[in-house]
Amino acid sequence: MIMRELQDAHPVRRAVVRTLALVEDGVYVGLGILLSGSAVVLLVAGAIIFVQALMAGSLVGRMVELLDQILLVLLVIELLYTVQVSFREHGLVAEPFLVVALIAVVRRILVLTAEMPKLPQATESVFRHAILELGLLSVLVLVGSLVLLQRSRRPAKP
Repeated sequence: MIMRELQDAHPVRRAVVRTLALVEDGVYVGLGILLSGSAVVLLVAGAIIFVQALMAGSLVGRMVELLDQILLVLLVIELLYTVQVSFREHGLVAEPFLVVALIAVVRRILVLTAEMPKLPQATESVFRHAILELGLLSVLVLVGSLVLLQRSRRPAKP
């Protein structure tokens, strides 16, 4: 229907729409290149952290840092997938954004949990704030997971 409307449109309107679509595609390609490069750099940095920790015998002590790095790579890859889907569909799809949000929340939960042993030395308000943030993030993960599960169980529309 949109293609029919575009065919019936004034030539200037068609040219503007085509130009904007080309700009949109160019921006998506640029984002894809930047995200791909970032993912490779983050993956190499994660590998370096892993090898250094393994050689120093401190892998267990640096596991949170390594997991944080791995989740950051995963987050960038999911953003790249979101760009790919947006490029292919010429529109936004909600599920990839939900996955990115879940990864970001889990990443923050990991960092906050790793910092918890240091918090009892802080003031009571800082500790309360951290506990509140951890609770809210946990609820967000549960709600986000439920939303994703419900969407994935829906039958595909023909």
